[in-house]
Amino acid sequence: MDIILQPWPWYVAGPLIALVMFLLFYFGKKFGVSSNLETICSIGGAGKIIDFFKFDWKQNSWNLMFMVGAVIGGFIAYQWMTPSEVVAINPKTAQELADLGFQNAGATFLPPELFSVDNIFTLKGFAILLISGILVGFGARYAGGCTSGHGIVGLSNLELPSLVSVIGFFIGGIVMTWFILPMLF
Repeated sequence: MDIILQPWPWYVAGPLIALVMFLLFYFGKKFGVSSNLETICSIGGAGKIIDFFKFDWKQNSWNLMFMVGAVIGGFIAYQWMTPSEVVAINPKTAQELADLGFQNAGATFLPPELFSVDNIFTLKGFAILLISGILVGFGARYAGGCTSGHGIVGLSNLELPSLVSVIGFFIGGIVMTWFILPMLF
């Protein structure tokens, strides 16, 4: 018997996220994936080179457990809770992606034209990943946090800098989707 698993409905997931945000606020903790990168750099000794990373990383060890849990949870969800990799996308979107060179758009979560091992080791694929990683890292640092930190925590705390950052994230996504991506493919 096949069990068809669905994402949790918004009325369950939303209040759970709100509860977690309340608990983080209550205990004075900050949340965000980029915070983990700072902690990992501190553990690795980056504080010997850059003063920014000189802090007691053990105070953020709970956040590292969140990151480990996210990886394990993602693996469990993919391995045992995902009925199919097929993504239901609008036929017009599939055609536009096909025009850009994405064959079988929607057949998998991650298009092989960007994420296959063979493509990563091409000059174009490696350059896209390297430049994207640098831009995302710079953007997260410049904005004072990542999308999860600003979009979930900052907005729930009604912080104006987070609102400005989230608006910037959306503008960047639109520019990437409509202008840069078509030039790359």
